[in-house]
Formats: sequence, structure tokens, C-alpha cells
Amino acid sequence: MSQDVKEIFGGALAAKVRALAPSMTRSMQRVAETVAGDPAGCAALTVTRLAERTGTSEATVVRTARLLGYSGYRDLRLALAGLAARQQSGRAPAITTDIAVDDPIADVVAKLAHDERQTLADTAAGLDTVQLGAAVAALASARRTDVYGVGASGLVAQDLVQKLQRIGLVAHAHSDPHLAVTNAVQLRAGDVAVAITHSGATRDVIEPLRVAFERGATTVAVTGRPGGAVAQYADQVLTTSTARESELRPAAMSSRTSQLLVVDCLFVGVAQRTYDTAAPALAASYEALAHRHR
Repeated sequence: MSQDVKEIFGGALAAKVRALAPSMTRSMQRVAETVAGDPAGCAALTVTRLAERTGTSEATVVRTARLLGYSGYRDLRLALAGLAARQQSGRAPAITTDIAVDDPIADVVAKLAHDERQTLADTAAGLDTVQLGAAVAALASARRTDVYGVGASGLVAQDLVQKLQRIGLVAHAHSDPHLAVTNAVQLRAGDVAVAITHSGATRDVIEPLRVAFERGATTVAVTGRPGGAVAQYADQVLTTSTARESELRPAAMSSRTSQLLVVDCLFVGVAQRTYDTAAPALAASYEALAHRHR
């Protein structure tokens, strides 16, 4: 198994822990972070020993296992053992040091590249392909698609819209909250609304999604917090991951990377489903751009 594949497997649990952390108690977070940080060591522990190691209770360990998607601690322990086996590698440890203000530019490049790769691997590992497929099907047949996002997420919203437009679909990006809501009022069954928010709590994005949801449109949330407020108005939730934040690497940088991966997955899926019309539309757009530069 290649190192890249191993990193994807290894990143899945860590990505899930980061995504679910806001919905966990502090004691559950300690359990989750411990098993994600040392799968081999924890796989050898009984539920009692893990509770002792994390300063929690056996009940907390079991609740954490269930929140992470396992039926109980036994299944989590088996998964940790399998993960530990897959992580065995003779290669040098990955770069994990935060970027320092006095780092040489070559080190900055290496560290950013490592973080970007890990963010993409985490997102790919944690992405629910069933929900992704449902979102693709809705977008491919939509009468109209509205996409909401502000700040860095607004740039990602624009990226999705321009991709959909290039294959002949009707799509609009909204970063102004008032325009977003007034446009959402016009949506109905057969339309799609997509909200992009890393925090899952951006009011200017949640409000138009709520309106679209209540109007009967199919709604999709692209978020790093699947338990956030945005999820209550989303028919499909596509979870993103981010690298650790630092002074010189704010959340907006790594969240954008993972959001763009999800956007690309959505676009390619839609292009596949609409290939008979998408391919000629793409060819026409390339020809038009080429003609412009002659």
C-alpha cells in the first residue's frame, strides 16, 4: 500500500474527530483525540484502561465510540487495530511543525504542501459518497441552482457557479445576504440551493438556505461542522476537513482547499450525468476563449 493511501486511511479518523469535536463534551474530546493520536496504543487497551488513560469514565469511552460511528468500544478497538496495521511504514515522519515567522521560503512551501495534501486526504476519506451522489443528481436535473457563501467560502461559491455555467446550467452565486434571501424566495421544488460554510454557523448563509428549504428546493450544505446549524436545513451534508490553524495559516486557507475538492467532485459528477450536453458546452467555451486570444 502506498504512503498516500496510508495517509488517507490514517486521516479519516483524525478528520472525523476534528469535525465532531464541537458536538463533544471535553471528556469525549479527550478520548477521541487520544485514539486518533495513538491508534496502536489504544487498540491494546480495554475500555477500563482507556478510561483511566484519558481521565474519563467507561461510559464516556463508549459514548465517544458511538459518536464516531461505531456500535461500541469493541468495534472501535478493532478499527484502531486495523488502522495501526495500515499505518506501518518505514518512511520518515511527515512534516507537522507549524510555519514560523522566520522559516525559509523553501520550508514554507514544504509545510504548506504537506498540510494541503493532508487536508485533501482527510476530506476525501470523510466524504459521504451516498450524499455526494444525491447532491450530484439534484444539481444535474435542477431548473436553477443558487449557491451561498461569504468571505473565502464566497470565492468557492463563485467557483462552483462558473463551472456549472460552463456546461450550460443555470446557476448563480450570492454573497450579499439580502440578495441571497430575496432570490431564495423564488426557488421551488426542482431547484437546488447550496450553502458553503466551514463553521456551519454563518447566519448570512444559513438564512437563505432555510428559505430555500422551506420553499421546497433541494438543499446542500458544504461544511466542516456537520452538526452545525446549517445542517438542519440541508437535505445533503458534505463534510470538509481542515488542517490545524496557526498564526500564519488561518482556517479560511485550509477550509478553502477542502471546499474546492468537494466543488470539483460535484462538478465532475454533474458533467458525467449530463455528458451529452456538457461536452459540447465545454468545447464551445474553450473555442470562444481561444478565439478571444487569437
